[in-house]
Amino acid sequence: MSYPDQRSEDAWQAVLSPEQFRILRQKGTERPGTGEYDSHYPSQGVYNCAGCNAPIYKASHKFKSGCGWPAYFDSIPGAVTRHTDSSFGMERTEIVCSNCGGHLGHVFKGEGYKTPTDERHCVNSVSLRFTEDGGEGKAGI
Repeated sequence: MSYPDQRSEDAWQAVLSPEQFRILRQKGTERPGTGEYDSHYPSQGVYNCAGCNAPIYKASHKFKSGCGWPAYFDSIPGAVTRHTDSSFGMERTEIVCSNCGGHLGHVFKGEGYKTPTDERHCVNSVSLRFTEDGGEGKAGI
């Protein structure tokens, strides 16, 4: 799939930390309960893609799931692209940044959370960068 931000892997390595590169570009996962945003619950602001700075989630989308990773019940419209992930012998729905294709995590449906969508976007903290002022990033909100 093609994304608006077409940087080469070498260009990504030059601007991302090794951990950000492993997760955003190589589809890695941070250990549960270790991410900066796992227990972060601001009243307002935006979580942007740590790779390209595109806005992905509003603070009001975040909820306490207890899963060990930041959880959101929805994304900013158009910010996330979904793909079928058949790794590890199971089928899951991978979510990536619609602007750069950076791996965010996975989305799960029907788990019974009392949220407007009954979805849990399980996202790596390393894939995100929070801004309190709701800065629009490259893609706008």
